[in-house]
Amino acid sequence: MTADPGTPTATYRLQLQPAFPFAAAERAVPYLASLGVSHLHLSPVLEALPGSTHGYDVVDHRAVRAELGGEQGLRSLARTARAHGLGLIVDIVPNHMAAPAPERLNAPLWEVLREGPESPYARWFDIDWQAQGGKVLLPVLGGPLGEEWERLRVEDGTLRYYDHAFPLRPGTEGLPLAGLLDAQWYRLCWWRLARTELNYRRFFTISELIAVRVEDPEIFDATHATLLRLMRDGVVDGLRIDHPDGLADPEGYLRRLDRAVRAATGQAGAGGSGRGAASEGGSGRWTAPEGGGRGAAPEGGGGRWTVVEKILARDERLPDTWPVTGTTGYDALHHIDGLFVDPDGLEKLTALYRAFAAPPADLGGDWAATVRRAAHEVVTHELAAEVARLTRTASRICAADPRLRDHAPWALRTAIRELLVRLPVYRPYASVGGPSASVGRPSTSVGGPHASVGGPHASVGGPSATGADAMMLRSAAADAREAFTVEQEAQVVHVVRDAALGGLGDGPDHRDFCARFAQTAAALRAKSVEDTAFYRYAPLLSAAEVGGDPGRPAVTPEEFHAFAARRSRDWPATGTVLSTHDTKRSADARARLAALTECPAWWGRTVAELTRSAPAPDPHLAWTAWQSALALGHGDAERLVPAVLKAVREAGLRTTWTERNEAYEAEVTAFLEAGPCAADPSVWTAIGAELDGPARANALGAALLQLTMPGVPDLYMGTEHIYTALVDPDNRRPPELGGEPAAQGPSAEKLLLTRAALRLRREHPGWFGPGSGYAPLTAEGPTAAHCTAFVRTGASVRTSVDGPGTAGGERGAVTVVTRLSRRLAEAGGWGATRLPLPPGRWRDLLTGRTAEGAVPLEELLARLPVALLVRI
Repeated sequence: MTADPGTPTATYRLQLQPAFPFAAAERAVPYLASLGVSHLHLSPVLEALPGSTHGYDVVDHRAVRAELGGEQGLRSLARTARAHGLGLIVDIVPNHMAAPAPERLNAPLWEVLREGPESPYARWFDIDWQAQGGKVLLPVLGGPLGEEWERLRVEDGTLRYYDHAFPLRPGTEGLPLAGLLDAQWYRLCWWRLARTELNYRRFFTISELIAVRVEDPEIFDATHATLLRLMRDGVVDGLRIDHPDGLADPEGYLRRLDRAVRAATGQAGAGGSGRGAASEGGSGRWTAPEGGGRGAAPEGGGGRWTVVEKILARDERLPDTWPVTGTTGYDALHHIDGLFVDPDGLEKLTALYRAFAAPPADLGGDWAATVRRAAHEVVTHELAAEVARLTRTASRICAADPRLRDHAPWALRTAIRELLVRLPVYRPYASVGGPSASVGRPSTSVGGPHASVGGPHASVGGPSATGADAMMLRSAAADAREAFTVEQEAQVVHVVRDAALGGLGDGPDHRDFCARFAQTAAALRAKSVEDTAFYRYAPLLSAAEVGGDPGRPAVTPEEFHAFAARRSRDWPATGTVLSTHDTKRSADARARLAALTECPAWWGRTVAELTRSAPAPDPHLAWTAWQSALALGHGDAERLVPAVLKAVREAGLRTTWTERNEAYEAEVTAFLEAGPCAADPSVWTAIGAELDGPARANALGAALLQLTMPGVPDLYMGTEHIYTALVDPDNRRPPELGGEPAAQGPSAEKLLLTRAALRLRREHPGWFGPGSGYAPLTAEGPTAAHCTAFVRTGASVRTSVDGPGTAGGERGAVTVVTRLSRRLAEAGGWGATRLPLPPGRWRDLLTGRTAEGAVPLEELLARLPVALLVRI
């Protein structure tokens, strides 16, 4: 039973693929129900590219994916899940579709390629028809057109090129090949032209994924009809929204989705499940109920639990006007992981890394410098086409207003780049005429009368960006002026800034620039930080994780408690994750790496000795390769070689995905096979002797924190056991569910912990869900800093960061976790350190031990480094 039937107590993520279809998931239902989760969390279920192992390359929104078992298979899974008390959460992909081969698989795109801008489907895709002579650029050729000419042929009314089959414009079938190509609504070209010439929006830098304009109501309806029908029929209970930052108007999309879900489920006007009783008032803005944050139980029992894959920077907040339950939980991952990083040890580890690998500051030696250089590389190369589109639009805006003329295209392009690379978050949420708070912008600035959003061009629709957006872009603009030598030329920075904030007008170009700037910012952040800098800056690989901050990964207990208390107050039903299909290393792999911050000197000696016995092509590779093998716990060539090759390509130091250095990559493979993958068993025994103990404490501690802190925990498939995985595709292998681990050892302990916590959440949702209480518990004694503890209670007990509830006899749960266990052992153990428990007698669900009052931690944590207590 749950306190709110729309809010899960816990979800379990299944990565569906042809090797693990609906039927396989259905067979796993009894086991997953026995774990204690309330919902299955499914990767995308709509028709995708044949053979896809992830499902984010959707080709048909009308159908459930046949390779997974089709709609019949999904409905059968839902019935079986329901019979075992489970619901279904489904991942949806509003931002893009596949541009597949053959192209006919994507019917709307096929029609656009055949009919051009007059096609009723032309509005589906974000195509700049003013570029490329009114044609869609298709970068699909393996070489320049002249070299591929002989491989093009007309067959069965289509233009063929290997697996590609393109439609022909009516009436052009009989033309000679040269004339036929010129007559089409598309232009076939060498794939290398995509980075500078592409004229459609894509997902990040992946030209095979074409963006969809879901901001158009008709396109929204067409792309969501099947999912809404499945929700209406009770097959789907909640949603995960993939990559909302790619959308032109994330908040507008989420509002439309919320209204559509309510209408489909017969709950129009009811309070949203897991949100607050938020409503769309006359102002067009969503407001939380008085005295309540997002996440309160719905008044009418309607709505559906919805989380967004929003990657928040360390101090960034999710917009509270979004009608969602919260995020998927990467912010929780960062705060949990950080507790197990020793800041002093990290500083020493970083110094050892710099001495060993000797990277230049901006190529892995300093985090901030590395991020800035990576951003400049991506914005000038991989995203050159996106910047070119923004430059064309900005030029038209300036040409249309006499007061904005005389800003050359090169200056606009430079200002756009320099602003983009200085944004510290994924994107701003400005919109022309959109809802916003008053930002109090000045009416004039150093750039002249048009240089601030509050100037004469800001009158239409009033202020159009949040205060945070305005401050962020003002700060970025102040720094971006340094890119210009001539002071007057630097004024263009303010024009671009104001256009990005939606303050220069409300015409089509103004709206286009404002939206595209934000979308490009999101792509730049993902590609430059997560897909480049994370692989260059490598002192501690576990810190280079989605939503993380490798420059400052450590989190104090005080910071963790403040974060958890804020979640409990503002987003109590938001998601929490530790491992996902996108994490670069699983939680248990990161737990092993975090232990290095407790023994940096040992690691420095070890990696130096290992490299002497098996030399690497370069020291940066040696450092990262051995850490990657350490994360797995052994050198498995089948898994380690692909992961490390991906890492060196993403880093782009000596090879890249598009400029492959085959000789270097062969050296990398040879080193891995002769080094980590061929290491004597004694090497791994010695490593295990140093790290297995701290890694066990870190893994169990992180798991218990995730399962009991404020929010809805999402378990990735297989992570109820010890699960070490590297970056995809390693972390997307079909799972083997239901097996029992060895009778003893960390994997058995993790399963015991997971079952106990999940079942406790299911049996007592009031202790953990919306309206529940959270308060830190503070240990007392010489090693108190190594204990992180808190109490969860029902709404009737007042809890806060100032102290736990003390209502006599009121039941609840206490979480106790050991942090920096090796340092603790070096200090002599717990000794006289005690943890004062709330009043009453308590029992540890993991060991059966009972305790009350100020319990000695040496006794409470004698068998396990964690404890989960309930009042008896």
